[in-house]
Amino acid sequence: MKTDLAKILSVSGQHGLYQFIAQARNGAIAESLESKKRTTFSASSRITTLEDIAIYTSEGEMKLAEVFQALNKVLGTAEAPSPKADEKEIKALFKKAIPNYDEDRFYLSHMKKVSDWYSQIAKYASFDFVTDEDRRKEAEEKADDKA
Repeated sequence: MKTDLAKILSVSGQHGLYQFIAQARNGAIAESLESKKRTTFSASSRITTLEDIAIYTSEGEMKLAEVFQALNKVLGTAEAPSPKADEKEIKALFKKAIPNYDEDRFYLSHMKKVSDWYSQIAKYASFDFVTDEDRRKEAEEKADDKA
């Protein structure tokens, strides 16, 4: 099954990633990818979908899905380094996977977070991501069903 990064959430102040379940009256209902526990986040929570995140490169921005694919190409079935790993190991991984990342704007703290997210996607989802084309086809199918 494809992973829809538009429905995978990062919530400021919370560890881990969440799957969007539904809109609540005053926020969002989401399920932890790891524990499968459902939580309601208030509208004031800083919620970001992984679809909306990109890293800086010398050519501009690189979407997180592309970053995950590049890391997956380098790592294969190996695990990503933990956020507590040696900083040289983490930087070396990103230098190998994304040689043109912008060292002035993509910091070690960002690399640690992306590496942690990568590990969670590897364990609890897949690297076969839903594309804009998939979303367009799904919308067309829904429109055809209503007609």
